[in-house]
Amino acid sequence: MKKEMCCYNTFGSKFCLGFRNIQAIYISTTKHLPLYLVKMEKKGRAAVVVLGDLGRSPRMQYHALSLARQAFFEVDIIAYSGTEPHGAVLEHPSIHLHLMRQPIPQGLPRFLYLLALPLKTMLQFAILIWYICFKIPTPDLFLVQNPPSVPTLIAVRWACWIRKSAFLIDWHNFGYTLLGLTLGKSHPLVKLYHWCEKHYGKMADGCLCVTKAMQHELAQNWGIKATVVYDRSPEFFRPTSLKEKHELFCRLKKAIASPFAIHDCCSYTETVDQSIEIVSRVEDGKSLTGRTDSTGTSYPRIADFDITPDQVEQTLVTDRVVRMESQFDNDEDSILLKENRPAVIVSSTSWTPDEDFGMLLEAAIMYDRRVAAILNECDSASEESLWEDFSKGKKFSFPRLLFIITGKGPEREKYEEKIRKLHLKRVAFRTMWLSAADYPILLGSADLGVCLHTSSSGLDLPMKVVDMFGCGLPVCAISYSCIKELVKVDENGILFASASELADQLLELFKGFPDSCDSLFLLRKGALATGSAAKWASEWEEHVMPLLTEVMKRRL
Repeated sequence: MKKEMCCYNTFGSKFCLGFRNIQAIYISTTKHLPLYLVKMEKKGRAAVVVLGDLGRSPRMQYHALSLARQAFFEVDIIAYSGTEPHGAVLEHPSIHLHLMRQPIPQGLPRFLYLLALPLKTMLQFAILIWYICFKIPTPDLFLVQNPPSVPTLIAVRWACWIRKSAFLIDWHNFGYTLLGLTLGKSHPLVKLYHWCEKHYGKMADGCLCVTKAMQHELAQNWGIKATVVYDRSPEFFRPTSLKEKHELFCRLKKAIASPFAIHDCCSYTETVDQSIEIVSRVEDGKSLTGRTDSTGTSYPRIADFDITPDQVEQTLVTDRVVRMESQFDNDEDSILLKENRPAVIVSSTSWTPDEDFGMLLEAAIMYDRRVAAILNECDSASEESLWEDFSKGKKFSFPRLLFIITGKGPEREKYEEKIRKLHLKRVAFRTMWLSAADYPILLGSADLGVCLHTSSSGLDLPMKVVDMFGCGLPVCAISYSCIKELVKVDENGILFASASELADQLLELFKGFPDSCDSLFLLRKGALATGSAAKWASEWEEHVMPLLTEVMKRRL
């Protein structure tokens, strides 16, 4: 059944929602008079413009979903092809993708980059104008991601004049600061870019931004009024079940095995099958009930019964008894977490200069050395003997660490080469790119998140941390000016300013892992509370919908 109207009271509260056959407009003539509905002859239409890889622009995907689901618009997305968007975007009948190709390849050397920049900008402008002025149906409004600012803001502003559409900008960062990372802050092109970004930004009919700090900067120094819309995780970022965790690590077996053609503490294989150790514990009459994961939650475990090694399906962190499911109440009862499993730490990165991945490598080296010193391990002791102990199930007061680094970017190969040369005893790294469906499961399966994002402007917040909180994953994040708008110290995460501080935090959080790390349990509870407090749909409803209806009212 189609909804036919919606209205809001004078405080913006929703009575009923619908933009199906009419467009509801938020009009209040005085503070105390009722609202009126202004009818439109057809369903509203919005164009979401992303001059970048759509699959790597989650916030704009969420905007598109909200425009379709909550405002009942037909939505055209104009973006570059590349990474596959989330399934919810692909499957929604009111969302239509118009994917472009990059006119010039990424990752050019500096001297070629400077030569190609004017040509690239002109080609991007021509292609974008073709799509937004001629290829898509006339929209009621354009919602454009910034940055990049040039030529995006110029092209969309022109399209709005031609097609008489409203012009909305979602400020994620400042484009001129990103260009300054490559060319230097004082470069003439950076100054020209800054002027264009500010000039065309002031022409928008409405603006959104990601932090209060950015809102203040836009108001004070740019003369732009913006509404803060914090990044919130959508519904598919949630805590992961034990079954989902086991199935994910089954899928990742090859990626975790030995991607760098070297052995480390997470890829070393021993002829002794760990399932024998599992069977012996059960045959000795030791119940496996009551064991916990990093959330502090106890899971039902395999009780006393006869099993053989070939009935155990193993991953690095879990074991599952197969072909005996009838003995368990549900699938999760047949899965147990390994007592000596590594702590899984996730960091998502774009492998760009505004994220100092070298700091994470330094912290990993410090952790490795400090644990060895705390445990009085001899420097001459071989790595293989320690790894053999791990493979036999021996447990230490400080765990192995498995860093899973997700993302694509220009500096990935450089750091992968550095990782190959580390030769650490109890720390391993894996780099990979996960599907949109598997990434939330990984976050929910991890024990800690690490964020190295510093922001070229110091005014935006990392979406990756929002996603981590949505999955109940606590975070260690590098400190910068506005990060405390998101990370609450000792509640849902910890901040660090150096590799040494991060190494100390890893030692503190993982001492006694997995059963006796109270600090990590408390941060996990705080992250769960943060993630469940507000989701994207409610944030969008509260802050974007009133702006959207006001812009549409002015347009009429």
